[in-house]
Amino acid sequence: MNQQFDQVIPRLGTNSLKWDMTEQRFGEKDILPLWVADMDFKAPQAVIDALHKKVEHGIYGYPAHSESVDKAVQNWLQRRFQWQVDADSFLYTSGVVPTISFIIQAFTEPEDEIIIQTPVYYPFYDVVKKNKRPLLRNPLAFDGDRYEMDYEQLESIITEKTKMLILCHPHNPVGRVWKQDELEKLAAICKKHDLLVVSDEIHADLLFKGQQHIPFASLNKDASERTLTCLAPSKTFNLAGIQTSYVVAENKQLRQKLANHLANMFVSGTNMFAEVATEAAYTYGEQWLEDLMSYVESNYQFVKRYVETHLPRMRVMDCEGTYLLWLDCSKLPLTADERKKWFIEEARVALNHGLIFGEEGKDFERMNLACPRKTLEQGLEQIKQAYERSNF
Repeated sequence: MNQQFDQVIPRLGTNSLKWDMTEQRFGEKDILPLWVADMDFKAPQAVIDALHKKVEHGIYGYPAHSESVDKAVQNWLQRRFQWQVDADSFLYTSGVVPTISFIIQAFTEPEDEIIIQTPVYYPFYDVVKKNKRPLLRNPLAFDGDRYEMDYEQLESIITEKTKMLILCHPHNPVGRVWKQDELEKLAAICKKHDLLVVSDEIHADLLFKGQQHIPFASLNKDASERTLTCLAPSKTFNLAGIQTSYVVAENKQLRQKLANHLANMFVSGTNMFAEVATEAAYTYGEQWLEDLMSYVESNYQFVKRYVETHLPRMRVMDCEGTYLLWLDCSKLPLTADERKKWFIEEARVALNHGLIFGEEGKDFERMNLACPRKTLEQGLEQIKQAYERSNF
């Protein structure tokens, strides 16, 4: 085990959404939070040191964008994904979900249909619906063990009004890291129907051993020309509160149109701390990330063994990436609503309820593995005790 990730760092009283808002979100006191996707780990020391240096300078006036940030991002994409991207392709933003919202506004009209692949990260629903665009669902095909894209169903729902597909890659919550052939089949359909692809690749760095992330835009020239890729160091290095993300837009026309919209909304660029953190993370954080994912994968294996041994009516789904575990609860003698209540009131554990990811998630719960092993042990023990009391 790794001591830097084994350390339990108290977060109550630090204005943490995950810890300080659990009671309000789940309606009960003393609930162990294993829900929202941030980590209970400190960021890499190099990031902390770089931020300290900026803080100690003491002047926080308007920042200018630094080309050294571009270089750090370029080098990261090349090292991690063998993806060579010109620095002119980057647009910096404050977060992936706001960016997707701005993309929808910039590139679609109210009657234009947008596809999502369900069960999926729940803000995808809101970002489409709150922009008053028709939402089309392309449910993933699930054989009871593995999720795959349903290309036949996808083509069947596309109409002349369908303009955009939002891709979750790697996929949250089911943990798939899409492979070359899967992405190529999807790319061919998007080319055939001239769909703009918004590829949310915020989990791209969070891979289990033996997995390789392939950026959708890197597949071929056509994919690069029709894709806006949303990335961020925030999920990778636990920097969500700093609000840093960026878009890779290799198509000059798409990039300029999005840049114009961001300027019109007065949201261009990020803050000085975001730039500092991004550059430090991508320059010095690689070993920390390797250690992190070894720890997360060890946590995953621990939970899988624990569930198989002590919670036989539940099942941990196979996972290829992210630090989010998809827990199959279909054999529990509870409805989805009853199960949600049971985890909160009986097990005293806060998980992300599967239904929020779509109807296809009704038999599942999502568990955050990015926490010290002691925290996971506590949560699993509470679930086990509730399970035994309930005579499941």
